[in-house]
Amino acid sequence: MMYKKTQIMSTNEIKNLEEIFEAKIARDEKIEPKDWMPEKYRKTHIRQISQHAHSEIVGMLPEGNWITRAPSLRRKVALLAKVQDEAGHGLYLYSACETLGISREELYEQLHSGKAKYSSIFNYPTLTWADIGAIGWLVDGAAIINQVPLCNTSFGPYARAMVRVCKEESFHQRQGYEIMMTLCNGTQEQKDMAQDALNRWWWPSLMMFGPTDEESTHTAQSMKWKLKRKTNDELRQQFIDQTVPQADILGLKIPDDNLKYNNDTGHYDFGEIDWSEFWQVVKGHGKCNKERLNARKNAWENGKWVREAAMAYADKQHQRKTKQTG
Repeated sequence: MMYKKTQIMSTNEIKNLEEIFEAKIARDEKIEPKDWMPEKYRKTHIRQISQHAHSEIVGMLPEGNWITRAPSLRRKVALLAKVQDEAGHGLYLYSACETLGISREELYEQLHSGKAKYSSIFNYPTLTWADIGAIGWLVDGAAIINQVPLCNTSFGPYARAMVRVCKEESFHQRQGYEIMMTLCNGTQEQKDMAQDALNRWWWPSLMMFGPTDEESTHTAQSMKWKLKRKTNDELRQQFIDQTVPQADILGLKIPDDNLKYNNDTGHYDFGEIDWSEFWQVVKGHGKCNKERLNARKNAWENGKWVREAAMAYADKQHQRKTKQTG
């Protein structure tokens, strides 16, 4: 099903449709592609779903870098499966986004031109094998906290896509933690490698939840439409509370001297995030921004002949079936 453009209507007709829409949101009913929806709602979902899809596709790059260098056949197979999962997540999400009346080609063009964003976390390099463990443990762990509430988001196709995505992300998180556990139970050099990876990925992982609630321009509206169920700061706190005990089990130290459990709140207090770094990366000035975008653009250009061949084959098959049934 595809989003249907609203015909020219009177003010009263639009008001009635808005009331029906808001009532559905209030009742926690799903908004489907053929339902009437405010244009701002549609555009907000295109922005968020496409950003999520782009993040899955670009997120394949830092891990794909280690497929040929994984330390064992078991690790190689597991990493291959994970990268393949991420490609599938991108496919689900692009498909969900297309139901809002935007083409796949336009979504790719927005990514390649820099108009559309993807998660800032994927603009950091993977320097050692421990980084693959840290990405699974921290990055996928943060993604799960971000994404589980989206299984109940108000837009039907997005919510349904997220059910499978979250199940697979939970496997990725366990896989990453198991890599870190293996390193921490190994030699001192391996444990140092794990600690170094944690040091480099901790703060970028906290930035994954987006700017503080005071600085976020989209949170209030997204909460109203039940696109989000928790604010950025609530999700970030949940991640910290969940992850610190896991680091203790590993015997690793979170790189935050201000981290301390607060008995009054029941949460961990933590240090100030360097938001200047976050905005630098978002604006395209991270360590790997240009490398990631160039890789995606080159893949698009180099894969042109494959897309054309696939379309020609599909057209030929369609003509053959038409002749047989004609």
